[in-house]
Amino acid sequence: MGLRENAKHLRTHMTDAEARLWYHLRGHRFMGLKFKRQKPIGRYIVDFVCLECFLIIELDGGQHAEQWQVDQVRDGYLQERGYRVLRFWNHQVLGEMAAVLERIRLSIDPLPSPLP
Repeated sequence: MGLRENAKHLRTHMTDAEARLWYHLRGHRFMGLKFKRQKPIGRYIVDFVCLECFLIIELDGGQHAEQWQVDQVRDGYLQERGYRVLRFWNHQVLGEMAAVLERIRLSIDPLPSPLP
Protein backbone atom coordinates (compact mmCIF):
# COMPACT_ATOMS: atom_id res chain seq x y z
CA MET A 1 0.00 0.00 0.00
CA GLY A 2 1.40 3.40 -0.98
CA LEU A 3 1.59 6.41 1.29
CA ARG A 4 -1.56 8.07 -0.07
CA GLU A 5 -3.59 4.87 0.10
CA ASN A 6 -2.39 4.26 3.65
CA ALA A 7 -3.39 7.82 4.64
CA LYS A 8 -6.86 7.25 3.19
CA HIS A 9 -7.16 3.98 5.12
CA LEU A 10 -6.10 5.73 8.35
CA ARG A 11 -8.71 8.47 7.81
CA THR A 12 -11.46 5.86 7.68
CA HIS A 13 -10.13 3.92 10.69
CA MET A 14 -9.41 6.58 13.32
CA THR A 15 -8.75 5.72 16.94
CA ASP A 16 -11.18 6.99 19.60
CA ALA A 17 -8.69 9.69 20.60
CA GLU A 18 -8.21 10.82 16.98
CA ALA A 19 -11.98 10.97 16.42
CA ARG A 20 -12.52 13.05 19.55
CA LEU A 21 -9.79 15.55 18.73
CA TRP A 22 -10.91 15.69 15.08
CA TYR A 23 -14.38 16.73 16.28
CA HIS A 24 -12.82 19.92 17.71
CA LEU A 25 -10.40 20.61 14.84
CA ARG A 26 -12.51 19.91 11.75
CA GLY A 27 -14.51 22.41 9.73
CA HIS A 28 -12.54 25.46 10.91
CA ARG A 29 -14.03 24.95 14.41
CA PHE A 30 -10.75 25.60 16.20
CA MET A 31 -9.73 29.26 16.00
CA GLY A 32 -11.07 29.38 12.42
CA LEU A 33 -8.09 27.34 11.21
CA LYS A 34 -8.14 24.55 8.65
CA PHE A 35 -6.74 21.28 9.90
CA LYS A 36 -6.21 18.15 7.83
CA ARG A 37 -6.02 14.63 9.19
CA GLN A 38 -3.77 11.75 8.22
CA LYS A 39 -1.86 13.95 5.78
CA PRO A 40 1.28 12.71 4.01
CA ILE A 41 4.22 15.07 4.53
CA GLY A 42 7.38 13.85 2.90
CA ARG A 43 7.82 10.21 3.83
CA TYR A 44 5.51 10.34 6.85
CA ILE A 45 1.78 10.50 7.52
CA VAL A 46 0.96 12.96 10.30
CA ASP A 47 -2.17 12.68 12.43
CA PHE A 48 -3.25 16.33 12.12
CA VAL A 49 -1.71 19.35 10.44
CA CYS A 50 -2.55 23.02 10.07
CA LEU A 51 -0.58 24.03 6.99
CA GLU A 52 -1.02 27.77 7.51
CA CYS A 53 0.47 27.54 11.03
CA PHE A 54 3.03 24.84 10.20
CA LEU A 55 1.70 22.91 13.19
CA ILE A 56 1.53 19.13 13.41
CA ILE A 57 -0.36 17.32 16.17
CA GLU A 58 0.52 13.71 16.86
CA LEU A 59 -1.44 11.38 19.14
CA ASP A 60 0.50 8.57 20.73
CA GLY A 61 -0.73 5.27 22.11
CA GLY A 62 1.16 2.82 24.27
CA GLN A 63 3.36 1.59 21.40
CA HIS A 64 5.11 4.97 21.31
CA ALA A 65 6.68 4.37 24.72
CA GLU A 66 8.94 1.80 23.05
CA GLN A 67 9.53 3.71 19.81
CA TRP A 68 10.46 7.12 21.18
CA GLN A 69 13.72 7.11 19.18
CA VAL A 70 11.79 6.59 15.93
CA ASP A 71 9.47 9.45 16.92
CA GLN A 72 12.50 11.70 17.57
CA VAL A 73 13.84 11.05 14.06
CA ARG A 74 10.38 11.67 12.60
CA ASP A 75 9.94 14.91 14.57
CA GLY A 76 13.40 16.08 13.50
CA TYR A 77 12.54 15.45 9.84
CA LEU A 78 9.32 17.47 10.18
CA GLN A 79 11.00 20.27 12.15
CA GLU A 80 13.69 20.59 9.48
CA ARG A 81 10.82 21.40 7.10
CA GLY A 82 9.59 24.21 9.37
CA TYR A 83 6.85 22.40 11.31
CA ARG A 84 6.26 22.52 15.05
CA VAL A 85 5.23 19.13 16.40
CA LEU A 86 2.97 18.73 19.43
CA ARG A 87 2.56 15.25 20.89
CA PHE A 88 -0.21 14.09 23.18
CA TRP A 89 -0.89 10.69 24.70
CA ASN A 90 -4.26 9.20 23.78
CA HIS A 91 -5.31 9.21 27.44
CA GLN A 92 -4.71 12.98 27.58
CA VAL A 93 -7.06 13.55 24.66
CA LEU A 94 -9.68 11.19 26.09
CA GLY A 95 -9.53 12.57 29.63
CA GLU A 96 -8.16 16.12 29.47
CA MET A 97 -9.53 17.59 26.25
CA ALA A 98 -9.76 21.16 27.57
CA ALA A 99 -6.08 21.12 28.55
CA VAL A 100 -5.08 19.62 25.19
CA LEU A 101 -7.01 22.28 23.26
CA GLU A 102 -5.52 25.03 25.43
CA ARG A 103 -1.99 23.78 24.76
CA ILE A 104 -2.71 23.75 21.03
CA ARG A 105 -4.18 27.26 21.24
CA LEU A 106 -1.15 28.58 23.11
CA SER A 107 1.21 27.09 20.55
CA ILE A 108 -0.67 28.93 17.79
CA ASP A 109 -1.55 32.14 19.58
CA PRO A 110 0.93 32.80 22.39
CA LEU A 111 -0.16 35.24 25.02
CA PRO A 112 0.71 38.80 24.02
CA SER A 113 3.52 40.49 25.85
CA PRO A 114 2.51 43.19 28.35
CA LEU A 115 2.24 46.72 27.02
CA PRO A 116 5.04 49.11 28.02
